[in-house]
Amino acid sequence: MAATRMISIVGKKDAGKTSLVVALAAELARQGKLRVMTIKHGTHAADVDQRGKDTWRHYHEGKAERVVMEAPGQRVIWERRERESDPISLARRYLDGADLVLVEGFAAQPLPKIETYRLACGQDPLYDSARPDAELWVAMITDNPRYRAAFPVFRFSDTAWLMTLANIAWDRAKILDS
Repeated sequence: MAATRMISIVGKKDAGKTSLVVALAAELARQGKLRVMTIKHGTHAADVDQRGKDTWRHYHEGKAERVVMEAPGQRVIWERRERESDPISLARRYLDGADLVLVEGFAAQPLPKIETYRLACGQDPLYDSARPDAELWVAMITDNPRYRAAFPVFRFSDTAWLMTLANIAWDRAKILDS
């Protein structure tokens, strides 16, 4: 079995991270060669079930440590944790068998990064060549027509880059140790 690879999609709020993760996952799935899985980093707790429903009650009222909802074609896991886990630990625990894990967020983690940067979200991207982890940036997608960097920079206005970016994601992803 091939080792799992991971790459993080980072950017400021509303810069297009989720859209890029979805597009990359869909492109890689379209190619049909890889098992692609994702991890999303949230800034607040999310309820994916409705108040009063059985799984919500198991978790919130019953205070169960872990709740698994299994349905045709879908499985959802709620789990109580004392502290936030890093994406590598999450992938090892829950995404066994993935060829590539696309991580949305976790900008501070030591993973290769593709940044989404929109001018409407702030004058400057997260990337800065003076950052101690600047070497982790492998690509950027932006609407700033003047932005240049030492790594590939693509424009939101031209989606012809999606296959190229999918290849960069695979080639530059961190390979997890067994």
